[in-house]
Amino acid sequence: MTWHWEYVPDEETVAAGAPPAFLAEVEKKADELVRAAEALYLHGLAYEGADEGAKHAFVAGGFFVYMITPRSELVTIWQITPDPM
Repeated sequence: MTWHWEYVPDEETVAAGAPPAFLAEVEKKADELVRAAEALYLHGLAYEGADEGAKHAFVAGGFFVYMITPRSELVTIWQITPDPM
């Protein structure tokens, strides 16, 4: 398995109606989070600790809620919130 990120439950549900430029920023940051998690949890599949829980990431145009799950080598994005304009 290799580290990756995904929308949960799916992109259509989480990203519906979000501006394309904002989604691009979310996905760029998600890629960065995957690289950081991969470096932090070198043996992710063997990780035995507790998950860190939900966190917020702020990007140009808003923020999103995500969680890192080392045993699955996965970053999940649960909610995105564009700045109201």
